[in-house]
Amino acid sequence: MRPPILYFLFSDIKYLKGIGPILSKKISGLCGGEKVFNLLCHKPVAVIDRTYMPAIPQAEDKRVASFQVRVETYEEPPRERNLPFKVMCRNMSGFLQIIYFKMKADVIKAMLPLDEERIISGKVEHYGQIVQIMHPDRVGKVEMAEKIIRIEPQYPLTAGVTQKKLQDTIAMALEKFPDLPEWQAAAEIGFKNAITEIHNPKSETDLLPTTRARKRLAYDELLAGQIAQALVYKQVTKKPGVIISAHPSHLALDARSSQQTPDQVQGVARHGGEDILPFKLTNGQAKALDEIHADMASGNRMFRLLQGDVGSGKTAVGLLAMLAVVKAGHQAVFMVPTTLLARQQKEWFEKVLNQNIGISGYSDHVELLTGNEKGAKREEILARLKSGEINILVGTHALFQDWVEFKNLGMIIIDEQHRFGVLQRLKLSQKNEQAHILLMTATPIPRSLTIANYGEMQISRITEKPAERKPIKTLVSSIDDMGEILASITRALAKGEKIYWICPLVEESEKSDLAAAKDRYEFFSSRLGGKVGLIHGRMKEAEKSAVLEKFLSGEHQLLVATTVVEVGIDVRDATVMFIEHSERFGLSQLHQLRGRIGRGDRDSTCILLYTGRLGDESRERLKVMKKTGDGFIIAEEDLRLRGAGDVLGTRQSGFAAFRFAQMPEHEDLLYAARDEAAGILRNPISEAVKVLLALFEYDESLNYLNAG
Repeated sequence: MRPPILYFLFSDIKYLKGIGPILSKKISGLCGGEKVFNLLCHKPVAVIDRTYMPAIPQAEDKRVASFQVRVETYEEPPRERNLPFKVMCRNMSGFLQIIYFKMKADVIKAMLPLDEERIISGKVEHYGQIVQIMHPDRVGKVEMAEKIIRIEPQYPLTAGVTQKKLQDTIAMALEKFPDLPEWQAAAEIGFKNAITEIHNPKSETDLLPTTRARKRLAYDELLAGQIAQALVYKQVTKKPGVIISAHPSHLALDARSSQQTPDQVQGVARHGGEDILPFKLTNGQAKALDEIHADMASGNRMFRLLQGDVGSGKTAVGLLAMLAVVKAGHQAVFMVPTTLLARQQKEWFEKVLNQNIGISGYSDHVELLTGNEKGAKREEILARLKSGEINILVGTHALFQDWVEFKNLGMIIIDEQHRFGVLQRLKLSQKNEQAHILLMTATPIPRSLTIANYGEMQISRITEKPAERKPIKTLVSSIDDMGEILASITRALAKGEKIYWICPLVEESEKSDLAAAKDRYEFFSSRLGGKVGLIHGRMKEAEKSAVLEKFLSGEHQLLVATTVVEVGIDVRDATVMFIEHSERFGLSQLHQLRGRIGRGDRDSTCILLYTGRLGDESRERLKVMKKTGDGFIIAEEDLRLRGAGDVLGTRQSGFAAFRFAQMPEHEDLLYAARDEAAGILRNPISEAVKVLLALFEYDESLNYLNAG
């Protein structure tokens, strides 16, 4: 239950004075939530200095200035002509002309009544001998001078929300900010004062992440996260787990033929004497599997994160781990974020088990459960699952539902786990509190962000790729010559190549990425005919699957796509990728997209296309992509260049977006918060710390505090 002291901060923005349902919706979208605290977490990104008050004739051109003036005369334009309404004002230093276009005369006269003094603030322009301000930013009575003549914070905006309205609403919320209990032992500044300071900067320097206010807020955010993660980890791992004994032969690597030379040897992973994978495990895969088996054999519940770089073979590790669980008489569940990926994974599991185990009873007991299975089909699956007939269940969010019951669940694997919420991804654990949990991600995450999002969870990393995977050649090129690009695509298609064309991320003011993808699809279709397919996020799952099937079969050779293909699509013989407007992407996303090719044993090429002249940062990012294929190096560089939100893609994923913390600038605070969290959990949690957890919306973690 949320502490009463936080009720105001978690009330809806629409109940603030002057904010109704329509404006509330706009502000909520801007601030990432509809609560007052979401509004107060919306940080200023610049300042305007309105304290510059020169004599009118000496005011610098194009600079924001403020003046106290008396309204002298109006010059109203003829109604039929599109001319400005002019207001002449003056003070002891000279005359100031105020210009308004397309504004009602009665509104202007109400703001600037004749013979009254007003405070005017805006950008100065010199028109010959006339000093003027066009559409002033601020107009107010003299008694409002203190609120106008100040260093004014500037916030990111959205259509329909003005700077003044946002500033006034934030100021109103700050006035009602409650006095929170102090959870820090020796705080330099209180939380309330810190959040007030960040909204009242005195200069550009006050916007930096190194200010005392920003560091205080960042530390509290990181501390709350570390306490919550530690609570979850402590409760999950202290429970006993089902004991899965893994025989050393799980990792035995044998040659199919002793006649082969060492370079020709193709090893197989073995499972209790049965051939499983038609390739040799890398050292990284074998080490990760060792760690997983050791966890599951310990008698304690496993709670481990498996990070595998793109194409490193983490799914194969997951399959071997599940088979150990199945062989011990338990069930395993494999959850992924999309129906398309779930279907692909099920088919791959069945293919591997059929071709390489050759023992009936394995592939026949792999089943799929998504939102698409309904009626009698779903009931039949649920009955077989509850009876224990299904050994491995692959599915999506549908697996969370209460009506999904297992007979003897022994292992939970959540793939592409960052697509699920931080605590949401653990809901499956309620199906059996002794089942082992393995989270998997193909998104390399910098060390600091791993700690921030996973606390003390045990982590395995696979950084190397299987021997048959060849490096992807990466080129950087201008998109200016589409004629030559089309010619190169035509030549590649004639050779039987399969090609991705990734359409760009676009600015909010431009057309959507979907529109861009449709334009490209029409362009290529008009020249290449039925060889071209289109896939995007707004398509229904059945439509996506149909297009993907044609790409897999070779009916489509060129697949035009949005970033929906970043994860969850596995076309082994796709060898070429064009990424349009690559300068707009972050390094980590470029790396994930590039990972859709080079998944077989054929040479592959990724062409990063850019438009116009590259900026310094964009040029540096694309150079990194050319230089390395190591996702972990790329992730660290992306963190350095763009910040945590862009590395993790928080808007599209379940990662908790930082509100105040910033990496790598606050990395030292993260490590300090981790240490303090460990100390806090050695004692009963105070009411002040509970307020902190609730403030940053980690209330659910307190359920783990009281769990038996």
